[in-house]
Amino acid sequence: MDEFLICLDPITARFYDRIARSVCRTTEEVLQDALFKLAGELSLESLAKSGRDSTRD
Repeated sequence: MDEFLICLDPITARFYDRIARSVCRTTEEVLQDALFKLAGELSLESLAKSGRDSTRD
């Protein structure tokens, strides 16, 4: 599996740390889930946009 390093400002890091503690997961797991969800939402948005663009042709 590929590994990535991301830098978070202290407030954002604290936010994700608190969420992780509240759901008994690691911060890494919470960030992974958040990024996966965002990727899915962006993919759907892109597909919807490309569908709208293709109907204009």
